[in-house]
Amino acid sequence: MSKTPSTSIRTVALVGHGAAGKTTLAESLLAATGAITSRGTVEKGNTTCDFDPLEKEFGHSLQTALATLQWGGAQIHLIDTPGYPDFAGQAIAALAGVDTALVVINAQTGIELATERMFNLAGERGLCRMIVINKIDADNVDLQALVNQIRERFGKQCLLLDVPAHHGQDVVELLGHTDGDSDFASVAAAHRALIDQIIEEDDTLMARYLEDGVDPSPSELHAPFEAALRAGHLIPILFVSAKTGAGVPQLLDALAQLAPNPAEGNPPPFYRGEPGAQPQAFAAQPDDALHVLAHVFKVVMDPFIGKMGVFRVHQGTVAKDAQLFVGSGKRPFKVAHLYRLQGKDYIEVPSLWPGDIGAVAKVEEIEFDCVLHDSHDEDHIHLKPLQFPLPMQGLAVQTKRKSDEHRLFEILHKLELEDPCFKVERHPHTNETVIRGLGDMHLRTKLARMQQQFKMELDTSPPRIAYRETITQPSEGHCRHKKQSGGAGQFGEVMLRIEPLDRGAGFEFVDVVKGGAIPGVFMAAVEKGVRQALTDGVVAGYPVHDLRVTVYDGKTHAVDGKDIAFTLAGRKATVEAVRKAHPIVLEPMVNIEVLAPEASIGDLTGDLSSKRGHVTGTQPRPAATAAINGQIPLAELDDYQGRLKSLTAGQGSYSIEFSHYAQVPSQTQTQLMAAHKAVNLDDE
Repeated sequence: MSKTPSTSIRTVALVGHGAAGKTTLAESLLAATGAITSRGTVEKGNTTCDFDPLEKEFGHSLQTALATLQWGGAQIHLIDTPGYPDFAGQAIAALAGVDTALVVINAQTGIELATERMFNLAGERGLCRMIVINKIDADNVDLQALVNQIRERFGKQCLLLDVPAHHGQDVVELLGHTDGDSDFASVAAAHRALIDQIIEEDDTLMARYLEDGVDPSPSELHAPFEAALRAGHLIPILFVSAKTGAGVPQLLDALAQLAPNPAEGNPPPFYRGEPGAQPQAFAAQPDDALHVLAHVFKVVMDPFIGKMGVFRVHQGTVAKDAQLFVGSGKRPFKVAHLYRLQGKDYIEVPSLWPGDIGAVAKVEEIEFDCVLHDSHDEDHIHLKPLQFPLPMQGLAVQTKRKSDEHRLFEILHKLELEDPCFKVERHPHTNETVIRGLGDMHLRTKLARMQQQFKMELDTSPPRIAYRETITQPSEGHCRHKKQSGGAGQFGEVMLRIEPLDRGAGFEFVDVVKGGAIPGVFMAAVEKGVRQALTDGVVAGYPVHDLRVTVYDGKTHAVDGKDIAFTLAGRKATVEAVRKAHPIVLEPMVNIEVLAPEASIGDLTGDLSSKRGHVTGTQPRPAATAAINGQIPLAELDDYQGRLKSLTAGQGSYSIEFSHYAQVPSQTQTQLMAAHKAVNLDDE
């Protein structure tokens, strides 16, 4: 394969809500460029990007997929992302690998939950954004009204780069056209608005334009267009029908000619974070001659190849047989095989340049979000992490066959490595293994994969809610642990005070002991005991959060002072202090969005209110549907899928994301405390 200069590389992610047609659009782009010989369909299960058996079964994307195509002298790396909120972790992670986000909107349903989320996240990440309105040839669509909605929601900087014509059968590009047929009012007016917005980025160009009134040439417009994209001053709107191919050539032209190459996009937010030092911004240069710097934004546990790290090269050249380091690791690994991904196919390549996206396999040290490099000078370079929604939906799982118990944790660990929004918890008090994800569909697909790929069958049940404990006022605790058993004894005395911190602040441990009352060698043991008490919970058996523990005095013994004594003393002193500090139990609150037929809105809002939920608003959606937004305790959503199905005749769907922790009602706290005492988890 011939080398590709970085200036000709484009990296693009297709993002947006589920059923917007992203996978079909990717298929049309690949077919139009000759990357594939015939276009598959989601319905037939033969698309390039939805190749997983579960994706074919469910009929939508479950994970990101990569493909490469060539157009107009540009090499375009395309990432197709899942759109349903349950799989947001995969979509958000893809933003770290691209320079441009193509936000795909379904012309029939308009701006939906994941559309707005991904649009905003891409903007916060500094990516260039383009909006693609798909399904423009569908019946009963009002494209002009949708454009107005986009501009109201996302800003006046959203301007048409092309316009639909002949009822969505054709598309007219605007930079090079001042007239022509259009389904909208005026090609000339749209052309003028676009030019005016672009030249605002170049004072010299604007002055000349105002003086002679002649449009700048395409070559003169390129630099200010790029500047406007980078600054978010221009967000182009394009129209396509992925099904018929209308608008696909114009979209490819826009990507090849106007989307940024690695040197033109906003620089990735790398920073140098030496241990104990203040992080400093680090500027990666898309220069193939410099040290290698690459970032892993996806991990795949392939059943045939093994663990695979998918990465974007930001600096230097990654070549076959090169020696690379993972983060601050001291031992390098050899790049035995270097791949470019084309859907399910792994294409071996000799090297990758800045801007390229590739993969290496069978490197156990590679983890999601790690940085690969070839010099210890870059040991502590990191990429600013993306913000992922917290996985709050949970299921307690256990194997149907006892012989599978050991293998269960191995499989769950593999799934956890792949998905930043899938977590596995082990609760020793209840002997529960709990898997957590972003929603019911998220967890169901994990269970289906475990059964299909790993032949692992599980029983499931609702898990304990992830309650927390905290304190509401300062207090003090004291414990003298003394044990004499004929031989060497144990002695340790700890005095400490606790005080509440702001909600979400976590835990702080402070040592202000003076005069060696507790020797420094034992302070780690004291902190261990404190943390044990907080982890096990005090009044209801849930972890204690948001407090500061200050150890201010104590005593030791020259012979009997031991780590175990100070650990036990620290633990018991903490329990005593928490009990005196008016502890309360907190429960997780989640933001919920319910999509349902308009006729069901009254019943749904009433149901949410009856379950301690608070409805914050409703918004009409196309096709006689509406969205209900609100907040509700996670504990009240145990059987919500069934209630929603009943209230909407199976036509409703919902998504949740963590919001905050709030105090439980007093009756609930009393019940939780009684249950904790009944199972003998109290410290006394």
